[in-house]
Amino acid sequence: MIYLDYGATTPVRKEVLEAMLPYFSDKFGNPGSMHQKGLEVKNALDQARHKVAEIINCKADEVIFTSSGTESINMAIKAVARAVKARGKHIITSAVEHHAVLDSVNYMKEEGFDVTILPVDREGLVDPQELRKAIRDDTILISIMYANNEIGSINDIRELAKIAKEKSILFHTDACQAASYCDITVDNIDMLTLDGGKIYGPKGVGILYIKEGTPMKKFLHGGSQENNRRAGTENVPYIVGFAKALELTQLDRKKEIMRLEHLRDKLIQGILQTIPDSFLNGHPTQRLPNNVNITILNVEGESVLLKLNEVGICASTGSACNSKTLEASHVITALNLPYEAAHGAIRLTLGKQTTEQEINKVLEVLPSIVEDLRKISPTNIKKEDMGR
Repeated sequence: MIYLDYGATTPVRKEVLEAMLPYFSDKFGNPGSMHQKGLEVKNALDQARHKVAEIINCKADEVIFTSSGTESINMAIKAVARAVKARGKHIITSAVEHHAVLDSVNYMKEEGFDVTILPVDREGLVDPQELRKAIRDDTILISIMYANNEIGSINDIRELAKIAKEKSILFHTDACQAASYCDITVDNIDMLTLDGGKIYGPKGVGILYIKEGTPMKKFLHGGSQENNRRAGTENVPYIVGFAKALELTQLDRKKEIMRLEHLRDKLIQGILQTIPDSFLNGHPTQRLPNNVNITILNVEGESVLLKLNEVGICASTGSACNSKTLEASHVITALNLPYEAAHGAIRLTLGKQTTEQEINKVLEVLPSIVEDLRKISPTNIKKEDMGR
């Protein structure tokens, strides 16, 4: 089986699993307990928090452990917006955000907040000047993703955060996809979200970095865990695993980027050269080193995935969160591409176990799959018709 869906989730690294195992059995205490069993676990929790803080360059008490990237995003938007609503009720985000962001900001409309959804350019990037123009006197929060989960385009997050800082507006970024490949230090960023399942750690754990002094309403009520910001006994095995995964990812980041860029570019060029009426979605160079998102006209992306699966290749049409729906990708349509382009898009995301032989296999079987599917296609659209 060739796995090319690392953008959906990654396998847990062996070293991460080994670090986690003791905290499922021998070291099982509650970190809130004052006896030896509790204190040894509390020590592991503190070490994990300090490790994450060291990597992203913040204070340890600015790190909140959560159940996922999705929860962290919900906290950043809902809990913070509620805390500062006296200053204003205007939130800005972009049209290509993960649904955790888009659904959260739309939910806040029910509480009287106003939301501006910024357009992106044809390569999926937010124009800093568009952000400047969207800011109002009552803007309190901006949430723009670092790297897109579907098309891999990487925003100039430092420039966008700088604009927010100039206007004293809180800035949050969803960095879940960026964590393995980009600089995730939090200079000039007020809030940052990471997810364990995207960095070869366990699923079901994430963090929200929240800068000291940032107002925030308590998100879960009960105990006083996470500096009294998120109640609930901490998931220590997963937190230990998250910190270990983040550490390992950063250690081999530069070497892995070079390896993956070579494989990514080979896959992109091979598909575009062998399959007519196909084109790349997202920025050609300012993109994640493991992301390949291609529109293949006159086929359904879901049909391509099924055929690939039959020959042992795992891929996706975009976000795994929406893979069971037949709706067009909001990310692809935000690139000013029509319905047909969105439905012909496939995403191939590479990872640590991806080899050149696997890339060769995809390039060997994909053209014939597309050729067979096009024989029964009712459409005959040319990429020139879409300005590509």
